[in-house]
Amino acid sequence: MRNLSLKQLHAVAAIARLGTMTRAAQELNVTPAALTARIKGLEDEIGLLLFDRTHAGLKPTDAGRELLWATDSIGTVLDTCAERLRALRGGRGGKVSLGVVSTAKYFAPSIVGGFARAHPGVEIDLVVGNRGATVETLRDYRVDLALMGRPPRDFPITAEAFGPHPLVVIAPPGHRLAARRGVTREELAEEPFLVREYGSGTRTVFEEFMAGLLVRRAPIGIDNGSNETIKQTVMAGLGIALISGHTVAMEVAAGRLVLLDVEGLPIRRDWFAVRRADKVLSPAGQAFWDFLVEEGAAWLPELPGAAR
Repeated sequence: MRNLSLKQLHAVAAIARLGTMTRAAQELNVTPAALTARIKGLEDEIGLLLFDRTHAGLKPTDAGRELLWATDSIGTVLDTCAERLRALRGGRGGKVSLGVVSTAKYFAPSIVGGFARAHPGVEIDLVVGNRGATVETLRDYRVDLALMGRPPRDFPITAEAFGPHPLVVIAPPGHRLAARRGVTREELAEEPFLVREYGSGTRTVFEEFMAGLLVRRAPIGIDNGSNETIKQTVMAGLGIALISGHTVAMEVAAGRLVLLDVEGLPIRRDWFAVRRADKVLSPAGQAFWDFLVEEGAAWLPELPGAAR
């Protein structure tokens, strides 16, 4: 059966449908002799007759019916393949791999959900990590595009801002500065600070904002690389933190955290859609890129007590 071809299967199907070699040959645009030889060669290869000669014409044997089943099955597979290819061309199907920095994981699923409702045939693979890990997945072509606050500069990329990214200082309810207005940087420097790890976008902004001041660090030995750890530690009254407003929207709304009114805050940054400059997106990837750039801002969480 290694030499079985679609041409032979089509010949079997035509003969079974039309009942004679002559009519099948006319439909296939070959001579009856050539068609007979084609069927004879196939019968010799499989060692079974494919048609019985009856008064009503040629009728498929059990072996013939097996080949007809194979023909129908292959036709179904090819039709499905053609439909999937059409979906890929139109951005209605396919898979998109999206890198997401950990700070954006609080709203990225909402963006994906909004896109999925408009493109139910597209599968989205979320890859969440810190900024360094996300940049590496982008550099190594392991993701199609990424969502982050500070695009890399050490390899060619295409980046488009899609929404505001406010950075704020959080404190526990009842903090001594919670009711104050216009808190200065100098006053903040007197408070124990919890900060993100080196290399994170938030850490870079913190160092820029507090430049020139000796900042007091919270005297606790914990891993501050996680937004969740920082939020829980601040709620426990062990320090304050500069953090993305979009990571604390729910806690602020629930009264578990407060935003300090600090001169120069919130710091306004942007969220970016980023891809390698030499990366050609699939239609599905391009559809997600367009959705993120055009509608991503609508899915960013509201931040009580601060302008977005």
